[in-house]
Amino acid sequence: MNFILASNSPRRKELIEYLGLEFKIDPSDIDEVIDESMENEDLVMSLAYQKAYDVSKRYDEEYVLGFDTLVILDGKPIGKPKNRDEAFKMLRALSGNKHTVLTGVAIVRGDYKDLFYDHAQVIFNEMTDDEISEYLDTGEPFDKAGAYGIQGYGAKYIRYIKGDYYSVMGMPIQKLYNKIRDLK
Repeated sequence: MNFILASNSPRRKELIEYLGLEFKIDPSDIDEVIDESMENEDLVMSLAYQKAYDVSKRYDEEYVLGFDTLVILDGKPIGKPKNRDEAFKMLRALSGNKHTVLTGVAIVRGDYKDLFYDHAQVIFNEMTDDEISEYLDTGEPFDKAGAYGIQGYGAKYIRYIKGDYYSVMGMPIQKLYNKIRDLK
């Protein structure tokens, strides 16, 4: 069985390698359609599906894996920061607070589709403005939902996590493994 990873994320590439799958990378470049009337869990699965479906049109026999991660603070999704100022504001809002991270997954092949998600609750330490600026200087926050990476420099600011750690990184490995195992 061959798989297509519809993502250019180096973190997702690393994580999918843990599953021992044969795969190639073919990222989607669609403009995501965000339906604000959807619940966050449905939205994250919809966004993952949009990416997987877009790429699946180029393949007949391979399973395409699409992903999307949302950071939810006070019930509202926080995306990737557009610039340093936006990243600073995101980190300031997360500082000392609890938020939820959702990662949606779509497995698509022809008429077959399976959508699911996993999540975790994360609490940040209180961060000073200097700590936020220092973290921004690493460059890590700019391509990540919520402006942080739990697996990198951002790890030192995480006080608590409850739930699926790998969902915070962008791929719920255990759930994905079980779904793929059931495909065989």
